[in-house]
Amino acid sequence: MTKAELRKTYIEKRGEISEASYLQFNNAIYKQFFSFVDLSFIKVIHSFLPITASKEFNTWLIIDRIRREFPHIQFSIPRINKKTDLLENFYFEGLHQLKANKWGILQPQQGTLTEHEKIDLVIVPLLAIDQTGHRVGYGKGYYDRFLSTCRKDCKKIGVSFFPPIEKIADTNENDFRLNSCLTPKKIYSFD
Repeated sequence: MTKAELRKTYIEKRGEISEASYLQFNNAIYKQFFSFVDLSFIKVIHSFLPITASKEFNTWLIIDRIRREFPHIQFSIPRINKKTDLLENFYFEGLHQLKANKWGILQPQQGTLTEHEKIDLVIVPLLAIDQTGHRVGYGKGYYDRFLSTCRKDCKKIGVSFFPPIEKIADTNENDFRLNSCLTPKKIYSFD
């Protein structure tokens, strides 16, 4: 299937998830994250902020626990720069910093910019992923462009409620591969 076909299919599949399953899937991925990720050497984590109305993985579960238990780790959160059409990232200071954009995504309104080379791990949103680590997002290319500016040793971890498909038919050299993907039932590594 092509990215456009997968995007449509997986938006529908996610929309069909019951509220009970959504909570269960979130909890399972949360547990997978803390069993899989070694936080010992992590100083900065970039995370998307979820659109829970669209049943995206609730990254707040991870953010809240790390802020409580690993106060030395900083979070970086994205904002779409309207002039450059690129993601710019800010250190997360607290909820007072956030405001919803036109898509209902919470974004920082002010703060200290995060230098991309300081980011050690990125939690990447996706709709579908294939067995080689290529992902399908919402189609704007924000994360592919952002990930291409991160350090080579920066870990890129996707989160999905569904297992990988065999192959995305129309990937290209601008599509950035992830290192791994956490699902409710299994962790997939692509290195």
